[in-house]
Amino acid sequence: MAERIDAASFEERVLKADKPVLVDFYSDTCIPCKRLNPQLAKLEEARAGELDVVKVNINFDTQAAVDNGVMAAPTLVLFQGGKEAGRTVGFRALKELEEFIDGALA
Repeated sequence: MAERIDAASFEERVLKADKPVLVDFYSDTCIPCKRLNPQLAKLEEARAGELDVVKVNINFDTQAAVDNGVMAAPTLVLFQGGKEAGRTVGFRALKELEEFIDGALA
């Protein structure tokens, strides 16, 4: 399961990471966010060692959401080398997530 991080650890875990990091900006009350969780778990397992997946709860860590221009949940932002490499909003099935990541990192 993806690790939940907060604004204080965002720079270290995401911006300074050695490998790409997919950040799931979510809300506990968001139904599409809940539907996305199993897809992210599968993605995390399939891409173990090459991609980190972390979660930021926008209800508790609003500053991280604001700093990253998050306007809706779920928003998935892919970071590579400390910079945004791609972004998608809403529920995505595993295949769509993989295509998004592959396209953003190409």
